[in-house]
Amino acid sequence: MSNNANKSVNNPMKVITGPDTRWSYANIWEAKSINGGTPKFSVSLIIPKSDTRTLAKIKAAIEAAYHEGEARLKGNGKSVPPLSTIKTPLRDGDTERPDDPAYTNSYFINANSATAPGIVDADRNVIITRSEVYSGVYGRASINFYAFNSNGNRGIACGLNNLQKIRDGEPLGGKSKAEDDFSTELDEDFLS
Repeated sequence: MSNNANKSVNNPMKVITGPDTRWSYANIWEAKSINGGTPKFSVSLIIPKSDTRTLAKIKAAIEAAYHEGEARLKGNGKSVPPLSTIKTPLRDGDTERPDDPAYTNSYFINANSATAPGIVDADRNVIITRSEVYSGVYGRASINFYAFNSNGNRGIACGLNNLQKIRDGEPLGGKSKAEDDFSTELDEDFLS
């Protein structure tokens, strides 16, 4: 008698990020095409360098995806390229985004999916109000890593599964929220 509903499948290529992960470029409500490609849902996950637990899980999952995908990475070649020579999704914000303060002292991963991610709040209630989730919020992300080999372009990619908003953050992209713009009845510019 087996009960698959209660079985937890241990997938070494799946990671749940820590709650201090910040979401940027959050295209999570509608799939968008980049450079004419297949439309996808996507988010840039900004992970503080201080979150060593999440970073260790990500590095282990990338390595697991590398080993699981060795045949794909080898392709028609004679050998599997070393992990250190292929593209991986974990990138250093201080190096690759030095002019963006949101990426300071952080790593980031761009995750995407052809299907919409499930989005819940801290209590695991489904979020349907789009304005509650924006670039700048903090939350956890369920992501998975996999090997790819497409037109000679080989590496490890990151798939987006689900998102859990933990708390609000300063919106990224310079846009203010309506409730903040109209928090007072006085016309502040009139007095200056």
